[in-house]
Amino acid sequence: MEPGNIKPDADEPRAGDSEAMKPSAGEPPTRQGADAKVLPPSIKTDRPAIDERKLAKMSRRELLKVAPVFALGIFAIPRLQDSLLRKGLGLSDWASARLFRRSLLAPTFADAQLTPFEKFPINDYDVDDPGVIFENWSFTVSGAVQKPGDYKLAQIQALPPVRQNTRHVCVEGWDVIGRFGGARLSDFLSMIGADTSARFITVTCADDYYESLDMATALHPQTLLCYEMYDQPLTREHGAPLRLSVPTKIGYKQAKYLTGLKVTNILQKVGYWEDQGYSSFYGL
Repeated sequence: MEPGNIKPDADEPRAGDSEAMKPSAGEPPTRQGADAKVLPPSIKTDRPAIDERKLAKMSRRELLKVAPVFALGIFAIPRLQDSLLRKGLGLSDWASARLFRRSLLAPTFADAQLTPFEKFPINDYDVDDPGVIFENWSFTVSGAVQKPGDYKLAQIQALPPVRQNTRHVCVEGWDVIGRFGGARLSDFLSMIGADTSARFITVTCADDYYESLDMATALHPQTLLCYEMYDQPLTREHGAPLRLSVPTKIGYKQAKYLTGLKVTNILQKVGYWEDQGYSSFYGL
């Protein structure tokens, strides 16, 4: 192709066309001449987005650093402490109850691992012996049952006996391995025709202590109406004539000197310690 036959492109500005050389509104001016370079519109010379990402990353990092301090600061506000602690405890109890399974057994131990009876701590709510008159004692049953009334110890002892070596854990920080004997609470509930679809059982005690168990725990095969320790009748100091033995629960759930049991769906009182802010489930 000869040079004389080259014609300017229709879209290319011609010499002397000053209007075509002016930048349109909004476009950056370009250098004229052979070394003129026009930046594609997609390329930007400043990069604020990168700085913003760095800033956001730094902000998150700094936030994570101060979050524990902020949380501790919340707990330092007296009017918020009780509410936060109760909500946290409630969430813990709810989760523990959902994870509880009647088929999961607490550990049992060989006789050689037992804590000697004389070294088994005596722990009580008020007095070591509330003065129960055994001859007059009865276990009063009420609530959602088919056979309410008063039951004697001999009736409970007539149920299939169970003896087990299990750990007793106290909220004060000590634990011992003891030998407990009695009747499964589930067998007693069956005998009295309890509605096991109810949510709770509550117990009352001769020393005015009171406690409750969720129905799943009450039906657990290791939960006992205990009338023996170390193959001997329960002593007064350890809760005679009848106490709870619940190796899946903390010690304060294992009420002594029992006088009554109620099957219910509503708890007006949860337990002596629970009503003062302790965990209502406290599984082990």
